[in-house]
Amino acid sequence: MEPLEVEGLRESVSYEPVSVKELLVEMKDTSELLIDLAYSAVLHQSDQIANEVLALEAKMQVLQVRARMSLMLAARSPDEAEALAPVLGVVEAADTIADAAGDIAKIVIEKIGLPPSMRGALSTAVELLVRGTVADDSTWAGQTLEAIDLESETGIRVIAVRRGDEWIRNPGPETRITAGDVTLLRGPEAAIGEVYERLTGEAYDPKPAPEPAMADLERAVDSIVLMKNLSELAVDLAYGAILFDDEALAREVANLEVEVDALQSRFEAWVLQAAAEADDPVALRGLIHLGVSTEVISDAAVSISEGVLRNIGVHPVVELAVQESDELIARVEIDANSELAGTEIVEGVPAVDISTSVIAIRRPEDGWLVGPDMDTRLRAGDVLITKGTRTSATEFESLAVSPD
Repeated sequence: MEPLEVEGLRESVSYEPVSVKELLVEMKDTSELLIDLAYSAVLHQSDQIANEVLALEAKMQVLQVRARMSLMLAARSPDEAEALAPVLGVVEAADTIADAAGDIAKIVIEKIGLPPSMRGALSTAVELLVRGTVADDSTWAGQTLEAIDLESETGIRVIAVRRGDEWIRNPGPETRITAGDVTLLRGPEAAIGEVYERLTGEAYDPKPAPEPAMADLERAVDSIVLMKNLSELAVDLAYGAILFDDEALAREVANLEVEVDALQSRFEAWVLQAAAEADDPVALRGLIHLGVSTEVISDAAVSISEGVLRNIGVHPVVELAVQESDELIARVEIDANSELAGTEIVEGVPAVDISTSVIAIRRPEDGWLVGPDMDTRLRAGDVLITKGTRTSATEFESLAVSPD
């Protein structure tokens, strides 16, 4: 078979007998990593992180072409084509998210203007993510993540490792860190400095983000941060809708997309009003780019859950891919006498010493509760959709069960 040339890539792509499930896992993990990296690149004004985004975006295009080839070969009848149509939607949505992340990264690389207040606002909306290269003399070089035990000791997690041109997007306990690896660290700011120094041999010296400006742009900046939070939530809920074949959850994804659309409309009006008063309106270009790309991510979330919304059903390969991806989406029901009953939830974070997030709560009398500002106390009978590592998911689920 002649290789297929993909525009914008250095490598050609030809069919390989690769599992669709494996491709979906890699695409899902990569797209979620790209969102984190893209906003972090803007926050830190980092060309290095922005270039990592573009490299991963190019890789995603290859994954998308291979997934499409495999799906075309798998559909041998109208019934099979109908069953696989939602899978193609997931593939296209992951690639769309990657494209949007690439556009966000270009705000940094192409030096497109961005108000300082945007960086100040993002500093409160983006979980700290740091890129560091493992030094030759690092005490952790040559050790496994299990031996280092970073997450338990410091709360810092290695979310990805780049070794040469290859990415390890789901590093596990047996993953061995070697000198020269480029690592992506995520976790609390208080602990990141010591971990970064031990890993890289260099002092961690971040540039402080500017304080958000209380001026004409305040409403536009606040709205873009809310759009970002809602779009990321929509993606998480979309995968949850697939995993649990939950039409009500898929409708919440559609509702979030409508809310993001409305926010974008108001955001554009506020930016235009601010431009009329700005000394340099061109400096607002980056803000417009950020708004458009963020809205695209929420559109992609609807595409992910479209099969559930249209009652086509969920192909088992998609469910398996979501179950085996990097951060686990889980469903937990609260028992009456469990440790979680009465636990406070503030902005989706439960008051327990476990690194997991609650992204939605289904309460019998209220339906689904979703949103980045979800503040409540858990009740017996609540059904939670959570997101976190496999270890944290198991620990969190154990707290939801009544001790007998």
